[in-house]
Amino acid sequence: MYWHRELPPLDGEAVHDDVIEADSDRVPGMIEREGEVWQRCSALLMESTRLRLEQEVARLGGDYAHISDEHIESHHDDAKDESWLHGRFGYVLYRRTGPK
Repeated sequence: MYWHRELPPLDGEAVHDDVIEADSDRVPGMIEREGEVWQRCSALLMESTRLRLEQEVARLGGDYAHISDEHIESHHDDAKDESWLHGRFGYVLYRRTGPK
């Protein structure tokens, strides 16, 4: 997986572009942007995203993916007083054109 400014290997051919969405775990209370809880939830969201993207790459028969954009926002369930981060990630799927 390659993020934003990281360039994927030159031996790849772009074969598919799509979007995946992922969520962090829920935490009690509100999430303050860039606070300690935000950082913890962000790490969980990135791990969830990595796992989802690995599954998609395998499912679609690719070799790697390049994340081209992301949008992360916090959500809050007033009834349960829980918050979580939700991410939406645009990516391009690549297949190696050279020897594997």
